[in-house]
Amino acid sequence: MFKTLTIALAATALSGVAFYGSAGAAPVDKSFTADDGVKIHYIEDGQGPTVILIHGYTGSAYSNWVALGIFGDLAKNHHVIAIDMRGHGKSDKPHDPALYGGDRMATDVLELMDSLHISKAHFAGYSMGGGITGQLLAKAPDRFLSASFGGSGVREADPAAAKASIEMDKKCVNPREAAASDNLRHAPDRDDVALDDVQKGRAAKPSTWPQPDLTKVSFPVQAVNGECDAFYSKTVRMKRELKSFQNVVLTGDQHLTAVEDPKYRQAVVAFINGAG
Repeated sequence: MFKTLTIALAATALSGVAFYGSAGAAPVDKSFTADDGVKIHYIEDGQGPTVILIHGYTGSAYSNWVALGIFGDLAKNHHVIAIDMRGHGKSDKPHDPALYGGDRMATDVLELMDSLHISKAHFAGYSMGGGITGQLLAKAPDRFLSASFGGSGVREADPAAAKASIEMDKKCVNPREAAASDNLRHAPDRDDVALDDVQKGRAAKPSTWPQPDLTKVSFPVQAVNGECDAFYSKTVRMKRELKSFQNVVLTGDQHLTAVEDPKYRQAVVAFINGAG
């Protein structure tokens, strides 16, 4: 099953709005220590099937999920966990790029699940979080109930096919992108030195990152991307290989604006609620 949804940009964005849609209580701050000694902070609330939310680069559990209302909406019907990945938010920020390389962040997610005795979960990740979700899909597909990729997807593995898919993407110019970039540069929970180390670690050996076998994925998968964010190259393989795939394209959005679009929140919440 494949479905593509093109959603027009809503008039009002949620940027910078503190919103929590659960029963009125704030999510609970918790932490655990990874096997390499790095302390990982996360927030938790709600009951039901578990949802794990993974933020983007320079983001945090609060900025990516709570402030935009996604955490609270999902907590009405689910047990929701949003993680501050290492180097971000309230988690430890070691200044050693080696502590960020390979699938280390994906391993943190699995270690957290094991520490809480969670066997399966719905996963939603934006940007870097989508990349981590892809690593998890390759590393531990048996831990998934569903997967939502925001500002991301699973690209072609073959270099020639990848180049051809990139050519299919239309080039767009959107002034909202510049404003969003400026907001990110002034994010209050940033540690620029640590984030530089995150970037170095992520770029260290990208060729060693495992590729998921999409033909064996039986659970629902979603991708939500701005129309000006190379959505075709991020999703053409998913469209071709996945059995159950929903492709959502947000009209007028680019990479840094799509996550703030209320339609992103609506699409993710509806997808996860529909998946159980």
